[in-house]
Amino acid sequence: MAHQGKENHKALSQKKQLVGTIERITYQSEDGAFTVARLAAQDGGEPVTVIGPLAGVVAGVNLELLGTWFKDPRHGLQFRVDSYTTRQPDTLKGMERYLGSGLIPGIGPGYAARIVGYFGLTTLEILDRDPDRLVEVDGLGGNRVAQIKEAWQEQRHVHGIMVFLQAHEISATYAAKILQTYGREALLVVKENPYRLAEDIRGIGFRRADRIALKGGMLKSDPRRVRAGLLFLLDDAASHGHCFVPQTELLTRCREMLGGDDTVSEASLVELVRDEKVVLAEDKVYPAPLYFAEQGVAKGLLRISGQSGWTQEKPKLDWIMKELGIELAEEQAQAVAMALTSRLAVITGGPGTGKSTILKVLLMLLAEKGVRLALAAPTGRAAKRMAEATGMEAVTIHRLLEYDRSVNGFRRNADNPLEVDLVVVDEASMLDIILGNALIRALAAGGGLLLVGDADQLPSVGPGNLLRDLIDCGKVPVTRLMRIFRQNMGSLISLNAARINNGQTLELLPGYHGDKDFYYISREKADEIEGEILSLCGGRLSRKYGFDPLRDIQVLTPMRKGGLGVDQLNIRLQEILNSSVGSANCRLGPFLIGDKVMQIRNNYDKEVFNGDLGFVSAIDPDEQQLTLEFEGRAVTYGSSELNELQLAYAITVHKAQGSEFPCVIMSVHTSHYPLLQRNLLYTGITRGRRLMILIGNRKALAIAVANNRVINRNSGLKGRLESGRL
Repeated sequence: MAHQGKENHKALSQKKQLVGTIERITYQSEDGAFTVARLAAQDGGEPVTVIGPLAGVVAGVNLELLGTWFKDPRHGLQFRVDSYTTRQPDTLKGMERYLGSGLIPGIGPGYAARIVGYFGLTTLEILDRDPDRLVEVDGLGGNRVAQIKEAWQEQRHVHGIMVFLQAHEISATYAAKILQTYGREALLVVKENPYRLAEDIRGIGFRRADRIALKGGMLKSDPRRVRAGLLFLLDDAASHGHCFVPQTELLTRCREMLGGDDTVSEASLVELVRDEKVVLAEDKVYPAPLYFAEQGVAKGLLRISGQSGWTQEKPKLDWIMKELGIELAEEQAQAVAMALTSRLAVITGGPGTGKSTILKVLLMLLAEKGVRLALAAPTGRAAKRMAEATGMEAVTIHRLLEYDRSVNGFRRNADNPLEVDLVVVDEASMLDIILGNALIRALAAGGGLLLVGDADQLPSVGPGNLLRDLIDCGKVPVTRLMRIFRQNMGSLISLNAARINNGQTLELLPGYHGDKDFYYISREKADEIEGEILSLCGGRLSRKYGFDPLRDIQVLTPMRKGGLGVDQLNIRLQEILNSSVGSANCRLGPFLIGDKVMQIRNNYDKEVFNGDLGFVSAIDPDEQQLTLEFEGRAVTYGSSELNELQLAYAITVHKAQGSEFPCVIMSVHTSHYPLLQRNLLYTGITRGRRLMILIGNRKALAIAVANNRVINRNSGLKGRLESGRL
């Protein structure tokens, strides 16, 4: 029997070819690297599930797939795709699904049926050679025909580029971006200098461009390759939070990555400095935007810190405490006094330490003195929480600075400063060096800045370490709140947050049947943890606490990939929480009516920003559009904009920064080992407002609590502030 099992495993693992037609895209990740689809095989039988990199593939397209069969413990036999080629459909049904899949804006399922019904098997030939005949189809007017003609021609260009790029292992999604950037010069650019892709197009990195260049015959020592390699290493460092890379380290890493010697690398670095792509400051190599942002932040903060505060008198707090019905602790009163006597100040502390109470008191005192105030936060959800806590209007920093796409920047700047005296920023740990510089530049002469945040959380996603550098430089007034007030009310969330920061074992209550706000469910295996998450979201928590599974419960996990990653959990949670699953008319791409989704990059035109959560309220299959509801505001997306969205039943801990949810379920497993750190666990559990449920194994929990190794970020801000030299 064991021998037979080995034979079966060997047979499954062998490369196979599979030919068929895509019936439905079940799920597709942002970059197309992970797609789940149902395919009707050419040889008949039941549709099969195919998984793999199928970016740009739509329902109705014929595919030739190369990959392996495998058995998923829960979903049965599936086909994992390694590579594929596309073929135009050759049946009426296939053509109808192909045209109506969203491939061409202006043709949804309804119009696709009319067109194929009229032209039959010659439909694609008509589109290629005589598209003006589309006016013969009932309901297709001149404007729509012109739109379809243009879209079809563009699609043909994309197809040509896709064929070329797939030979170089580049997905169709990036082919469309290349065409959009370079137009009819696309293939010429790609063939002559593929490294331009890495500089010009978001998401196409050095490694992809390098594969194209080397396959095209470019020498490994070509200066264009070395230049691109240096920029890639700097960009990669920035993606990990670094503002600069030491010169010696940069040249060494470049040599190790590309081969060759330092001579070419040094010459390429000199060229990048001359072209103002990078700045060499002593032995530090900065991408130019990060250098000038860091310099601007230091200059602005030193200017503000040299000014006197709003008052030098000790504030009288009795009347305001009586009016608000509160009693301020000594450290809270000190924080209020500090913020009143300093134009630049930082208040930091964990959950339950009274930051919101301090803000409420402080803002009332400042308003009484006639100080003009603006309240802001890095994300929409954080701004909303700030408004709820203070009773005053709060907006995102982007909205405060009035981003203007026409000038690719903010209207509020040094030449058009904010018309306020003090800007108060909550969740300041999320503030990176670029946005921080934009904010500080927009402060009016004599304007002040108060940063409020939790320095023990994960640092900003973007480069820099702004809040930590301000706290550590010793040049800025800082109040660190230590006393936990929620603990007096029995909050285990606040208590355990403090225990994590102290490296202590968490106080864990088994199950979730009591009246506490923090519970731990012990499960050793990843599939057991997943099953517990699905069961809790699928009804147990709703029955026990009355939580809405979509609007009140948020699943958090450290990683995107893997069995307990965001991608897999979102598929499973969509299956159990969305009744629209299986209904073709309710689907556009991976999204269904009723889905919980997240915006994953800033879209200034739509005024929707990275981290904003919304719900799919409508789908128009003919126009290939979906409508999202963001905090009561309807926003429409076309099919080409869906890569700005991802399912958000489950999100990473990083994406949850700045947000709070009534109920949080967080998985912690040893498979998350690369990210098991104290500040990640701390950030995750402090997202829960009313209930926090931790599910996982104690070994992973112990690893995370013990791992207090904060990855140092290369930032020069602290040194600039300490020395006063820019």
